Amino acid sequence: MSGLMLSRVANSIYWMSRYLERADSIACFIDVNLKLILDIALDRENVQWQPLVLASGDEADFFKRYKTLDQKRVVHFLTFDTLNPNSILSCILNARENARTVREIIPTELWETINELYHFIQKYSKKRQKDNLLPLYAQIKASNNVACGLVANAMLRDQALHFLRLGQMIERADKTARLLDVKYFHLLPSPEYVDSPYDAVEWGAVLRSVSAFQMYRKKYHQVNYRDVSEFLIFDPFFPRSINYCVNQTLSSLGAITEMTKVDMGAKYEMAKLQQMLLLTSVDKVLAEGLHEFIDLFQFNLNIVDQVIYRSFFELKE
Repeated sequence: MSGLMLSRVANSIYWMSRYLERADSIACFIDVNLKLILDIALDRENVQWQPLVLASGDEADFFKRYKTLDQKRVVHFLTFDTLNPNSILSCILNARENARTVREIIPTELWETINELYHFIQKYSKKRQKDNLLPLYAQIKASNNVACGLVANAMLRDQALHFLRLGQMIERADKTARLLDVKYFHLLPSPEYVDSPYDAVEWGAVLRSVSAFQMYRKKYHQVNYRDVSEFLIFDPFFPRSINYCVNQTLSSLGAITEMTKVDMGAKYEMAKLQQMLLLTSVDKVLAEGLHEFIDLFQFNLNIVDQVIYRSFFELKE
């Protein structure tokens, strides 16, 4: 396999994984927000939809084309908008295209799962009435869980697996960080708000947005901003915490380096992120500014992504 072919295969697997993870994350965010309407008995107009647009990182694109920020427009923008490259529909299309180019590398069942999901959402997008989207988001999450199971149980422990994990873990760390940053800003603690029932429901929704609620409750007695921040940033064992994703990314980078004998600067950059987490605590982060901490984290995570691209995806024959 030539260097150019290797770079194409690695790039496709990496982005297939990132797009699948991105679609799953957005589906979970919207699903939880829709259910929150029922949990706290609010009118649709009173539920916060702006944080979802901010967490996607596409607020500039949204406000270029939509003048009103409400449930209907936000849900369409994040789910079906083909002009939004990060909508769920666009992500699944891109995941399918990348998977198609590496069908001989990934398990056949994984390709079939992605292909079936693509046709499912395409059919759903053509419905005239889309009043109940909860079955759609449930199917997206279920398909991603099937895909993760196939990766765990049916793939060789080779370069392809580790490039897939890189994409998954980097995307997951980014989305967890974005959600926590945006939600913390909108739910910024104040003396009259902290430890109120509404506070617990909102922070519970943050946990559910990353499938973390039950695992969190095994470790903590109450739901509050301090403990949620600690769990989602620092927990070394929860698969969607920032710390776990960083450690897994560093592990896969080390494996790729060993297999390819290519000295990756990304491993050094990821080690810096690991040290950043090891040398601080949640109380220090909250005292000095959660937004500043996450902003620095995401800046360095982007550097890792850029170095991975230069190390492997730009390879020439």
